[in-house]
Amino acid sequence: MLNITVVCVGKIKEKYFVSAIDEYKKRLGRFCKFEIVEVKDEAIPDNASDSEKSAVIKKEAERIKSKLPKSAYIIPLCIEGKQYTSEEFAKQLSSLAAHGVSHIVFVIGGSLGLSDDIKGMPATMKLSFSKMTFPHQLMRVVLTEQIYRAFTINNGITYHK
Repeated sequence: MLNITVVCVGKIKEKYFVSAIDEYKKRLGRFCKFEIVEVKDEAIPDNASDSEKSAVIKKEAERIKSKLPKSAYIIPLCIEGKQYTSEEFAKQLSSLAAHGVSHIVFVIGGSLGLSDDIKGMPATMKLSFSKMTFPHQLMRVVLTEQIYRAFTINNGITYHK
């Protein structure tokens, strides 16, 4: 069974986001082992300078790296990533599994994004959902839903469009 982990910065406080994620996690249980790993977000000073922002991103990157399994295929979510239709994304996940990938780790950064170290890791495919910026908490919901949708597409299961 494929292992899928989402490593993300910060905790979700909004109950409606938590409820949505829990629903998709439950549904995903029949297709894969799915888990979300949260790392502590770093406080950003008011009117932070560029160097202070860089320090925040670097500290969050260190926490993220500590949670990445060595043998996993890493997929950072970033604006520079490739955009896919749901069908193309489903095909990508299927192709990775067919080529022997047993653990996929999606990485969602904090409010300042991801470090270049994370985005440039070997065995990665950078993924973007849009050129727009979204709250990282909402991206957890969207990503979890799209992973579920990919499994339903790959398994020929009718799911609302």
